[in-house]
Parts: sequence; structure tokens; C-alpha cells
Amino acid sequence: MHVSLLVWIVSLGLSGALLVVDVAVVGRRPHVPSTGESLRHLALYIGLAVLFGLGVWGVSGAQYAGEFYAGWLTEYSLSVDNLFIFLLIMTKFAVPRAYQQTALLVGIILALVFRGIFIGLGAAVIANFGWVFYLFGLFLVWTAVKVAREGEADEEDYTPPLLLRIVQKRLPATDDYRGVRLTLVEGGRRLVTPMLIVLVALGATDLLFAFDSIPAIFGLTREPYLVLMANLFALMGLRQLYFLIGGLLTRLVYLNIGLGVLLGFIGVKLVLHAMHENEVPFINGGQPVGWAPEVPIWLSLSAIVGILGVTTLASLAASRRDARREAKGVVPSV
Repeated sequence: MHVSLLVWIVSLGLSGALLVVDVAVVGRRPHVPSTGESLRHLALYIGLAVLFGLGVWGVSGAQYAGEFYAGWLTEYSLSVDNLFIFLLIMTKFAVPRAYQQTALLVGIILALVFRGIFIGLGAAVIANFGWVFYLFGLFLVWTAVKVAREGEADEEDYTPPLLLRIVQKRLPATDDYRGVRLTLVEGGRRLVTPMLIVLVALGATDLLFAFDSIPAIFGLTREPYLVLMANLFALMGLRQLYFLIGGLLTRLVYLNIGLGVLLGFIGVKLVLHAMHENEVPFINGGQPVGWAPEVPIWLSLSAIVGILGVTTLASLAASRRDARREAKGVVPSV
């Protein structure tokens, strides 16, 4: 897939413009968005992603369009999991609802920065070392097992990252929020506010999630342009999605299992791809493994849609079943 410099510039420019508008709206009037406002913005971003995929189809063919849609759906599902951790952080630090938009926007910007860095590094490594697909695949399989075994999480399960613990220990902070300010001078000394602590927590979380998401999408497409655009569209509208389905997130009880299966599928796909194009001397004498199939993109896309669909339907069914049991006075089984 050939992408000219002009296409890169236009794509990044338009994405940046959307982000600037988002920053301007939130910066001018921090507030809790209404359901209607969130739905309109979310529909806009999803519609843009669908149109972008159709544009890729028209210019470069169905193969690359399928790779974009598969990558976008995968990154979107991982972003929803990221969103659940954001929800725990907001609850843990009692962030006022009016200020949560600002915190989320900064968290999303940090996610874009970290993923952009990892995309550049990943593309460079893949271009020079084909055997890295073995490492990516095994890492995703290991991550899949870890994610699937996590189960449901609540506020008590949140473990602050090391960086956050250092900041909390080393920097004197105010007891309450002072708008969206990060620091202030009080009593002759500089203090940080809880908002800065929250942003450090969100940033550290973004960094950890980038380790999972970038190998996952490189398992679906090796085109850096599609990888970047899939990540951009996955993160657009995430702020509105937070307020729109904040309660629904707690009902996705099988989300971790679904993501575990999804990451495991992509991990196995990566290993099979590495075997199909094997150049590692101690595996099959450095020759490609003949029986290792290449998983076509239509199968990957079908598997992703199927896994996410089954996960969502099973989660909602389990939540309704537990709600009925609670209404009858029966304690749900764990």
C-alpha cells in the first residue's frame, strides 16, 4: 500500500484539527456532556471511521480496508477496557464530574502520543527483524491469559502504578481540587493538586495499554498508516463514550474474557505468520514452515466481530439474570 507524504499530512492535519476542536470545547466550558451531545459526537466519529475504511477500499482495495476495520475494532475494544480503568481512577480519586472531561481529554492525548511512539518503533523493528513476530505473538498469548484471568475489577482492585506512587509520596498536594489547575502556591510553597495525580495515573495506564495494543494491531496489518489511523479513530469519541456508557461498562462482566480470547487469537495468528515466513535458523533449518497457514483478513475480521458480539451479548444476559436474582432476594453466584 503506497501512501504519499501529502496523504500523511492531510490525515494527521484533519485528525489534529478535530482534537483541537475537542480541546477548545472542553477548555472553554468544563461540563458533564448530555446523552444527546455524547451520541452526536460518537456517531460522528464512528461514521468518519466507516467512511475512511470505505475510502481505503475504493483507493487500495478490500484487503487493506478489511485490515483497517479489523485493526479499528480491535483497538476500539482495547480502548473500552482502557476506559474501564479510567473509570476506576476517576472513582478512586473522586474526580468531580465537571472536571472528568478535562482529565479524560488529557488521558486520550497521552494515549495518542504513546501509541504514536510505539507505532514508529514497531514499524522500524518489523521492517528490519521479521522474527519479532514470534515475540509479539508469544507476548500477546501471555497477555491474553493474564487478561482473561483478571475477571471483574472494582475500586478496591485498582493498584496504582509505580510512577503514581512515587509522585504521591514525593510531592506535597492539596486536599481538594482547585478547578482543573495542576499546581498552585499556598503558604509560600508550591503544591500539586489531585488533578495532577489523576493525570499521572491516566498517563501511566496509557503507557501500559500501549504495550498490548500496538503488537495486537501489527498482527492484523503491517501498514503503519493503517495502524496509526485505526488508533486515531479508536480514540476519537472515547471521552463521549465514557459518559454515555459509564454504567454499561460495569455490566460487561465478560469483557476481560472476550479481550483475552481476542488477544490470544491475534497472538496465534502472529506466530503462524512468523512460521509461514520463517527465517530463524533453529526453526525448521531457517526455512518457512510449510504447514503454517496465513490467516486471511476476512477470517480475522469475522473472528473479531464474532468474539466482541458474543462477549457483549453474554455479558448483558448475565447482568440481566443477576438483576432478576437480586430483585428476588437471591445473591448472585461469583
